[in-house]
Amino acid sequence: MAAFFKQLHHANKFFMPKTSLLDFSLPSTGGQIFTLSSARGKHLVIYFYPKDNTPGCTTEAQQFRDLYAGFKKANCEVVGISRDSIKSHENFKAKFALPFALLSDADETACNLFGVIKLKNMYGKQVRGIERSTFVFDKDGALRQEWRKLKADGHAQEVLDFVITLN
Repeated sequence: MAAFFKQLHHANKFFMPKTSLLDFSLPSTGGQIFTLSSARGKHLVIYFYPKDNTPGCTTEAQQFRDLYAGFKKANCEVVGISRDSIKSHENFKAKFALPFALLSDADETACNLFGVIKLKNMYGKQVRGIERSTFVFDKDGALRQEWRKLKADGHAQEVLDFVITLN
């Protein structure tokens, strides 16, 4: 449970679990606009991933898909966020039959709010990219848990196990 009490640090601010973050809105698959505050009443998993149709991101999305019924049973919605376009998200969602929304953060609004943009080494060069991260909000909109620098494989099950403890 020690991880539960760790602080979430971003831009010289500390967010403690059980506190709320600023609201944001992003374009979503299905022609919708997702707003964080509109998700209240259910638990919410927001997972940030680097890019559609890449091996790790595909594995992570498929595992969230395969466990989606468990998230729904736990009164929890799941959304994925990357900087990819809505068109790319729609194709990725259709290709892998993802039952949850994918949000496009092309201008990095949510990425910056959550502090997930990091310098990464790619082929010997430093590039800015999304650090694979997941955040869980309870039904009242309070941040309850976060994971950073995670491995895609098996992560969705770890998140579901935590969400179940919120009920």
